[in-house]
Amino acid sequence: MDVRRRLIKDALVRYTCGGFAASAPLFLVAVLAVMFVFAWPSILFNGWRFLWSIPWNVGNLYSGATVAHNGITAPKGAEYGMLVFLVGTLLTSLVALIIAIPLSLGAALFLNEVAPKRVAGVIGALVELLSGVPSVVFGLWGFEVVAPLVRSDLGPFLVRILGFVPFLRGPVGTGVGLLSSGIVLAAMIIPIITAVSRDILRNVPWELREQGIAMGITRWELIRSIVLPYARGGITGAVALGLGRALGETMAVLMVSGSAVNYLPHNIYSPVGTMAANIVALLDSAMTDPTGMATHALAEIALVLFLVTLAVNLLVPVLARGMVRLSSMLPNSMVSSQQRGK
Repeated sequence: MDVRRRLIKDALVRYTCGGFAASAPLFLVAVLAVMFVFAWPSILFNGWRFLWSIPWNVGNLYSGATVAHNGITAPKGAEYGMLVFLVGTLLTSLVALIIAIPLSLGAALFLNEVAPKRVAGVIGALVELLSGVPSVVFGLWGFEVVAPLVRSDLGPFLVRILGFVPFLRGPVGTGVGLLSSGIVLAAMIIPIITAVSRDILRNVPWELREQGIAMGITRWELIRSIVLPYARGGITGAVALGLGRALGETMAVLMVSGSAVNYLPHNIYSPVGTMAANIVALLDSAMTDPTGMATHALAEIALVLFLVTLAVNLLVPVLARGMVRLSSMLPNSMVSSQQRGK
């Protein structure tokens, strides 16, 4: 009888844990299905041109005149395109990564390889605490501090020093735009990349470090030739987590991006519109569309954003595993080459 009860309990625990584990992918599929159903009228009406069209116009909402395409009606004069929002999302995330990756990696290396344990503990706790700051706080900081700084100091400085680069040429404008959005996003993802990279660096085997130290290499050579190659797969995953946060950020970007519509950025200071931020910015006007087509078009933007983020999260583990296999061979090859040199 006791054996039977034990088997029943084991089965109950197994199926319960299996149900909990299956809930995450099932929830993901459910969200994807709901967004696809809600975006389907826009997919039928706009077709593939939605992805590379610039104009976003909800049409004449007051005349009552409508047009039909593939059985779907929309206000007369309505045009829906998401190229501006897709480009804005990719550019702001790119600027954020360009700023955040060296700073995050440098901070992680300092905390793990250079700083005394007591100092590293305090600074590490502050970095992790920074990741919990609400995004609207970063947005307000960006609007009150970063945008004026870009307008009065940073923008003119970049134009003066790097103005020969077409995308860094002026005019600087109001300071609200792509560069400000990238700086704010960088500040938001630096704690994530730093914390994860620090944990990855901490797991580099001490045997590899001892081999390098025994050969008399410097601390920089140890970091460059042993620590970083071994940890590159995990660091790639950390960058992917930061990229996922940057792609989907809404409120902070909405406050400093300028929410551009029908306008592609011509330099790094231009106003931009991102997918997540402009869904919020355009939702109020979309709700006034009696046909509901504008809301369906926003749902299609959300669907594309979801798929882009999902693709990034699925692609990065593949790259990370490849880098892990490569990096597992690099320290040994480095050690053998050092020994041959001696």
